[in-house]
This record gives sequence, C-alpha cells and structure tokens, in this order.
Amino acid sequence: MMSRISRKFQALRKGQKKAFIPYIMAGDPDLPRTRELVAILEECGADIIELGVPFSDPLADGPTIQAAAQRALEGGTTLHRVIDFVSSLRSSTQIPIILMTYYNPIFKYGDERFVADALSAGVDGIIVPDLPPDEAEGLMRLTRGKPFDTIFLLAPTSTAERIRKVCRASRGFIYYVSITGITGTKLALDPSIGAHMAQIRAFSATPIAVGFGIATPQEASMVAQYADGVIVGSAIVKRMQDSDAELRQYLRSLRAGIA
Repeated sequence: MMSRISRKFQALRKGQKKAFIPYIMAGDPDLPRTRELVAILEECGADIIELGVPFSDPLADGPTIQAAAQRALEGGTTLHRVIDFVSSLRSSTQIPIILMTYYNPIFKYGDERFVADALSAGVDGIIVPDLPPDEAEGLMRLTRGKPFDTIFLLAPTSTAERIRKVCRASRGFIYYVSITGITGTKLALDPSIGAHMAQIRAFSATPIAVGFGIATPQEASMVAQYADGVIVGSAIVKRMQDSDAELRQYLRSLRAGIA
C-alpha cells in the first residue's frame, strides 16, 4: 500500500518539482503552538512535515534542536502525546507527517503498540537516527505492507555495502546527511554530492532527500539540483522566536529556492 509520502513524491516528480521538508520539534514550546506552526508550514509550501519527538539524550542534534527538545520535555511532551497530537491534526490536514525519534522512546512504548498507534493516528513514517537497518528488522516487519515508511540515513562516508542496505530498507525516501556532523552545523556541501547521489540511485529508485546544515534559500537551491527533497530543521527552529510574518517570509524564500 502506497504511503502519503510516496504519493507526494510521485506527484512532485510528475510536476518536475522537489519536496520541501521542514522539521520542527513537537511541543516546542507547547503542542498548541506546534499546531499553529504546522498550519504555517503547510501554508508556506511544505510538502512533508518532520516532527521531532523530544528526547533527553540526543545523538545527532546540535544545540538548537537540543534546546527545543528540552523546552518540549519541560512542557510535558512525550511520544504518546505526539501521536495523539498527530491524530488530532488529521481533522484539518492530510499533509504527510514523519516522526523523527530516537529508539529509546519507541522501545519503552513497545514496537508493536507504537506502530499500531502511529498508523491509527495518521503518522506516515519514522526516522530513527540511532537505529540502523541492521537492527531495525522488528520495526520493518511490523510496517511491511502498510502505509508507514521506514526512512534510514546515509552520509558522504557511507560505504557501498551500507548504501545497499539502506536502499533495501528505506521506504518513502532515503535521508542523505549532507555533512558529517550534528544538526545545525554550517553547510559545507561535499563537491562529490552528485557522484554520491548517482551511486545511491544505482541501487534504488527511492527518492533522496538531503538534510543537515541547510539554512538559506541559496543553499536549498544548490541541494535541490541533486536531491528529490530538501530538509531544513535547525534554521527554522531558530526563527520560531521571530514574528509569524517573518517566519512566513523565510519559509516562502526556502520554498522558492527549492522550486
């Protein structure tokens, strides 16, 4: 069964467009504000939304997203509340929604219960940075044949064997980390990104979205030349302290850059 994520990429490809995938932390500073932000993101051209699940010991997050997670945790946001939140969103939007979460909250929740509840709520996929395909067979088995995508990460340093494994395991899209570092690190695009994209596409026709370090419309445009989608996280989280008018202007500039 095709997920909302796959249908979105299919429609974008037909229209010769690239996906704009913004990331925000669910519950930062609270879930009512997250609801407002989801509406703003969709209004400003988001194709897919990545919702972070706050966790106390993040592996890949830089200081901006760490601080957002801490604010969300202090406000009482949990994985269970994020799933309930997505369910409540489905009365007003059908935009594809991905949860980005570390594995510990899923493990505590229970894999089977998590997948069942997330599917029922209308979650479309998950990214689990600390769960490589080698260790994700349980989750992949539970989601197989369902409209719920497992999205795995590749990096400039990934070997051919790792690329092959991630391509086999990823559904929806493949997340290519543009830099070797944490979120929010300044983008220094690897000049061989085109060759890396070609190498990945030799193994799989699954769309590739690129994230980490992308902050400006110019950077988004540069990445969109190679990728099927552009993910922007820390730069958006930083601007959440701005007025909604300023945030909208920034989001629209990213959308225009991605084209």
